[in-house]
Amino acid sequence: MTTDAGKSEASSAPRFTSRERMILFLLLGSGFMLSVDFSILNVALPEVGAGVGLGLSGLPWITSAYALPAAGFALLFGRMGDLFGRRRLFIAGLALLTAASLLGGFAPNPEVLLAARALQGFATAMAIPASLALLTSTFAEGALRDRVLGLNGALLSGGFTVGALVGGVLVSLLSWRAAFFINVPVALIILAFTPSLIKESTLPDRVKLDVPGAVTAAGGLLAVIYAVIETNIYAGVLGAVLLVSFWMIELRSPAPLAPVGILKRPTVKWGNYAGLVVFSMGTAMIFLMTLYLQNVLHYSPLITGLVFGVPGLAAMVAGIIAGRAIGRHGSRKVLAAGMSVQGLAIVPLIFLGDDRSALAIVVPALFIAFFGHVTSIVAYTVTGTSGLPNEEQGLATGMTSMTQQVAVTVGIPILSTVAATQAVELDGIHLALIVNVAVTMASMALVWFGLRARGADAPAAVVPLPGEPADEALARPLD
Repeated sequence: MTTDAGKSEASSAPRFTSRERMILFLLLGSGFMLSVDFSILNVALPEVGAGVGLGLSGLPWITSAYALPAAGFALLFGRMGDLFGRRRLFIAGLALLTAASLLGGFAPNPEVLLAARALQGFATAMAIPASLALLTSTFAEGALRDRVLGLNGALLSGGFTVGALVGGVLVSLLSWRAAFFINVPVALIILAFTPSLIKESTLPDRVKLDVPGAVTAAGGLLAVIYAVIETNIYAGVLGAVLLVSFWMIELRSPAPLAPVGILKRPTVKWGNYAGLVVFSMGTAMIFLMTLYLQNVLHYSPLITGLVFGVPGLAAMVAGIIAGRAIGRHGSRKVLAAGMSVQGLAIVPLIFLGDDRSALAIVVPALFIAFFGHVTSIVAYTVTGTSGLPNEEQGLATGMTSMTQQVAVTVGIPILSTVAATQAVELDGIHLALIVNVAVTMASMALVWFGLRARGADAPAAVVPLPGEPADEALARPLD
């Protein structure tokens, strides 16, 4: 629960210094660019495939080649930032993104194009956890950090929307190759100013990477995500075995990649679970409504982009509102409210028919759903990174980044499978939307009670008691 002091701090609206504004410009700008990079090619997949001779069956791999490393290695790179320097990893990620974007823009064949997309995924796995950890370690926990993470959530959501809109414009006016090249000047500007503005994070005295944990965690995540994308049961079994092995290794490792105490911590556990649901169900909803607008109502891709783009951009203001609301009411209440709005806003879409007049319901419903979605993104990020010492921030942000990337990768295949169980496409869309609402609302209830049981409205910093092991301190309830 929030205290009077917390309310007073939130209402005082602390201001950023000039240097902090520049740091925000660089770090939030990089996150915005990376979210644009994720979505910018989605509207241009046919043109990209035709440009390099990639067949229709291979088009999904333009997205999957990016998503697999982005999701599979976020946790590992987040921890590496803690151990070897977050600024160093952030710079390396942006440099790799620059090189990969040039490679993709000049790609002469499918092999080079897919390699470039995979490298962009690695760059994302390196840069996003590092930039978020630099944000959370630069701005102390409280009202100021809540505002920062609110801006980050707004720009993250806006980046997905802008990427779709800009991708269509670039392809129409120039070429699909421009969708790759647009990253280069932005990344170079950020690389030029980062060393002078952002200090390197404090490194631990004994730098040691948990190699067995890293291998099993990355391998398990890659296998599970591949299993969902390709509906491959053998990859799913392999992934489950590797992730169980990872858990056992972490229990015994003297320097674990992810200390079990952190994984047990309510804010980390329930915050990331909420993020998994919010991103997977939000991404799947957009996909389902794309099918509805284009295949049922027969609108063009341009009109479809505008239907999503206008409410998506308008909902960016939710990030600013959410940051301030968390300071007043606590992340648990704001997270539950955001998930409820995202889920309930979809309910009217379940009853839509094949008349184009349905657009009068679709646009306001999407705006409300996006508003709840952005609010939830901010709240889950605050929840998942709160109450942890500075030396664990890279791990925490690596987990929230991993959650995001896994969710946006698996949400569409799962609900597509649900929709495919019906013979009529509109019936399938309706059924998948019902599942979407049910999962979101049930998960909201779980998160609400999961956080309430341990007083997670306003997480406090974790300070071990005299003689108490660090892992036990991390797992200790917050009262």
